[in-house]
Amino acid sequence: MFKKIAFTMYPVTDVARARAFYEDTLGLELGNHSQHGANAETHWIEYDLPGGGCLALTNVVPDKPAADAGGTVAFEVEDLDELMADLRAKGVEFRSDVIHSPVCRMAVCVDSEGNAILLHQLKSTT
Repeated sequence: MFKKIAFTMYPVTDVARARAFYEDTLGLELGNHSQHGANAETHWIEYDLPGGGCLALTNVVPDKPAADAGGTVAFEVEDLDELMADLRAKGVEFRSDVIHSPVCRMAVCVDSEGNAILLHQLKSTT
């Protein structure tokens, strides 16, 4: 039986660049990090999110980062407009303007490796 999604994983090619993006640009807090191989050249990096869920970055798999591969991590955010302005000021590339749905607002940007990130804000129910 399924209980929950344990983590979402993205492949990375430049570990230092990816860590700088997720830790410095997005402000995520580093969780579990392990290195493997003769020169510790392969990495498994986890970011546990405050409301649950985990994003893992790795260069263990041979997959290449891609914004059009079909999988996307979606982060729930408090203020989409403020975050978009902050990330644009930091040079983050956006692939969309704000997308409106009946229940939310969203925008798609890409990380330092080329993976798509969806920023999601639920609309107020009051």
